[in-house]
Amino acid sequence: MNNSAKTVMIVAGEASGDAHGARLVEELKKLDSNIRFRGMGGDHLRQAGVDVLVDMAELSVMGITEVLAKYRLIRAELNRLKDEIRKQPPDLLILVDYQEFNQRLAAFARSIGVKVLFYIGPSVWAWRPKRVYKMAKIVDHMAVILPFEKKLYEKANVPVTFTGHPLRDEVIRDKTPQQARDKLALEERTTIGLFPGSRSGEIRRILPVLLDSAEIIRYEEKRNGKPDLQFVLPIAPTIGNEDLAPYTEKLESLGVHCLKQNSSQAFYDIIQACDLALTASGTATLEIGLLGVPMVIAHKISPLSYFLLKRLVTTKFIGLVNIIPGKAVVREFLQNEATAENISAEALRLLNDEKSYQNMQHELSLLGQQLAGESDADENKNPGNGSQNVAMLAYQMLNDS
Repeated sequence: MNNSAKTVMIVAGEASGDAHGARLVEELKKLDSNIRFRGMGGDHLRQAGVDVLVDMAELSVMGITEVLAKYRLIRAELNRLKDEIRKQPPDLLILVDYQEFNQRLAAFARSIGVKVLFYIGPSVWAWRPKRVYKMAKIVDHMAVILPFEKKLYEKANVPVTFTGHPLRDEVIRDKTPQQARDKLALEERTTIGLFPGSRSGEIRRILPVLLDSAEIIRYEEKRNGKPDLQFVLPIAPTIGNEDLAPYTEKLESLGVHCLKQNSSQAFYDIIQACDLALTASGTATLEIGLLGVPMVIAHKISPLSYFLLKRLVTTKFIGLVNIIPGKAVVREFLQNEATAENISAEALRLLNDEKSYQNMQHELSLLGQQLAGESDADENKNPGNGSQNVAMLAYQMLNDS
């Protein structure tokens, strides 16, 4: 082993961060194949060649009360990573999203002189805007992925680079719905995707309402003499059989095709097979949007989490497909409004109103351009190549004395 090789610790705690982090690692390896990687993540980072010391599967939770329920485990793994940094300080610590956990790790690493690159910062534009000043104290550099975020950090004198969104060039429609269905061995029928998320808590809160929505949609379409539908459900690597067990009977009665989502491309093939998506909020809304599939967004967390967050959140929207253009492109149903009746009614409207369906497709087709960030076009020559740009930034930080 080359003793002079640079070492990087990379930490991701959710499926989207695991995928973004893996693409970053792959791009960094192109710049220096000798870099050694270790950290926290899942299958994507592991396949990219990272020595995964902490598996993120048990830590991927959503909502304030959900985090509290796993606080002891989360704290133990945080301390484990701190010990690893203390004993073998990396040349660079790259933190990918997973905000509260990674901010604590950043503060510790910076306190002992380890360089910190925070990739995908906290949504200061959505809630607790004063967090931007905290980031100035705990990171060496921010890599942000939404064009309007850069100015917020600059105002707080945080070193920041808009690297472009990593999904802009990764998510590319390369199949027609018919081609995607053929690849997945699905019948040639109107196909609706159920996208409850990649966390066990999301499955528990959102999958039941999506299944009830699917039941209503199928009944109404049959009643109106429409051809039968089929439903697909991508299963993220972080979801086990025990998470789906309570819904087996409903899944079977609806004939839902449960498809393993063992790679990003597999996930994109599932999306491209769909005519319509019923989805949880999160990164999936952007992936679905970039692939041009009309959708309905549902968001449910614990009542206490919602009560607390409602008083902190300042943004009008929760879905990235609405936040990025700054308007309601897709209907969002939050908490008590996320009912099977509301979700199915909007889904049926889109299925049966060609003009509304096409209007949403058109608005979604503009997302790629909106993510490029025209104001940064001169400064950032490749604003769309997010993974490549953040890898270049990390490489520079690794080699700065």
